[in-house]
Amino acid sequence: MSIPALTPSLLHSAADLPTLVLGPSLGTGSLALWGPAVPFLKEHFQLVAWDLPGHGESAPSTEEFSMAELAAGVIKMIEALETDKAITASAPLFYAGVSVGGAIALQLANDFPGAFAGLSVICSAAKIGTPEGWTERAELVAKAGTPVVLSGSAERWFAPGFIEANPVVSTDLLHNLQDADRFAYAHVCGALAGFDLREALPSMQDPILAIAGAHDVVCPPADAQFIAEHAPNAQAATIDTVAHLAPAEDPKATAALLVEFFASVTQETKA
Repeated sequence: MSIPALTPSLLHSAADLPTLVLGPSLGTGSLALWGPAVPFLKEHFQLVAWDLPGHGESAPSTEEFSMAELAAGVIKMIEALETDKAITASAPLFYAGVSVGGAIALQLANDFPGAFAGLSVICSAAKIGTPEGWTERAELVAKAGTPVVLSGSAERWFAPGFIEANPVVSTDLLHNLQDADRFAYAHVCGALAGFDLREALPSMQDPILAIAGAHDVVCPPADAQFIAEHAPNAQAATIDTVAHLAPAEDPKATAALLVEFFASVTQETKA
């Protein structure tokens, strides 16, 4: 087990604005997932996204890692950006992640309290799936490659009619999955197999917004509500138009919730 090296992408540079760190979903690159939301976020934040090992810009992992080690990799990446002056250490820092990237939001709140002024858990949960299911998928993908899960992911990722109405966005995301390194993908599945922060939620003090998609069968709205009910400074919201990839499916609605939430956090901090 080791801390994986993560490669950041600067989606929007604005040193005078707070930085929002954007986390990915399993099988997607950060640009394809978050790119549609950039026009709605860039007036409010500098935008830095990171890719999972073997996805997008990040090199494949060579050994297994846990969710805690993946969260530590995010912190290590941010520290490097601060050293390089790409992020101003004194400016507010926020985080929003989708699916496994959203689970990392909870891992960050648990392991690195106060590192972020506020975090958003999007289309995710304090426990996703079952250890047996993730172990089975890891073994399948490691053996047969990511194309073997392509059709199932297409069904789960998008709300009804989205693929037909948005062929470019959906095709880009599915190409991300097809191009992902199969062994790194399996390593992420292994990390998710051991992930369960349900009992840790009451001790998380960071402000948290859990956003659910009304059509999400992977992490339904009840999962977001669970986070809101058990973490002391958490709240939940549901987007009626999306399934599992909210920033790509309805970027305007997703951005609006993030902007409002992080603005309220900033106001509370000043008060």
